[in-house]
This record gives sequence, structure tokens and C-alpha cells, in this order.
Amino acid sequence: MRSFNDNADRTWTLSLTIGAVKRLKGLLDVDLLALAEGDPPLLTRLGTDVILLCDVIFALVKPQADQAGVSDEVFGAALGGDAILSAQKAFYEELSDFFLKLGRPDLSRAVTTQQALIGAAVEATRKRLEIIDPQAEVQAIFGGRSTGSPPSPE
Repeated sequence: MRSFNDNADRTWTLSLTIGAVKRLKGLLDVDLLALAEGDPPLLTRLGTDVILLCDVIFALVKPQADQAGVSDEVFGAALGGDAILSAQKAFYEELSDFFLKLGRPDLSRAVTTQQALIGAAVEATRKRLEIIDPQAEVQAIFGGRSTGSPPSPE
């Protein structure tokens, strides 16, 4: 089991079981046992669609949320960037562990590889943005003009 805190300082525990997988499929029509299915595959969608990821995580913690009287809207409101990152990390670790214990090291590896790909993509984007010179980009677009006025017809 993996835990994370939301921005309201509530602790949520992810426990991936067949019961949780069935609940998720019933609530969202998302089948965590079919990570490679779909176009793009579910594993890719989970890594690129933050709302889907948060909905999946909420479905997994729904029994805890129901007990605490926390709706999906309240849950989502308490997921800022740092809480989402913590929840994402806990989710991927729990998912990887689930597949290892199920005797599916191939799917566990797919999950950890997806996690690594997300990290690498974020780092590559950060590096590319660091080398952009905003002044030079503006110069390239607008040339040497210092105002937005059209050049004089003279």
C-alpha cells in the first residue's frame, strides 16, 4: 500500500486489489488490467491526462472518501500540483507492485518505464526551455523594430 497527502493534509492510502480494479471499471470504465489496450494505450493516457489520473486515484480511494464524507469535487479541489505529483508517484508504485505480486513482471516494468519516460520528458522540456532567449525570439519575430507601429511609408 502506498499513501499520499492532499493539500488539505488528508492522508489517502492506495491499495490496488481486484476489488479496487472492479470498482474502477464500474465507475470509470477503466480497466487497469488492460494497460496496453486503447489508442493511445491506457498506460500512456494515465501518463498524459492528469484529470484521468486523478479520477482513477479517486476511484481507488473512494471507500476512504465515502467514509470521510469527501466528494470527488472536494477531493479534486485538494489536489494541487505537489499533491498530484505525490499521488501519481504513489499510484505508479502501487500499480507496479500489484503486477509484480501478480507474477507479471512485464507489466510492472511497463509501469516503471512509463514513470521514467514522464520524468525524462519533463527534464528534456525543462532543458529546452532554459536555452530559449525570449529577447532573441522577439527580435527574430519582429526584427529591430522597437514598437508595434508599422514602418513609415517614406
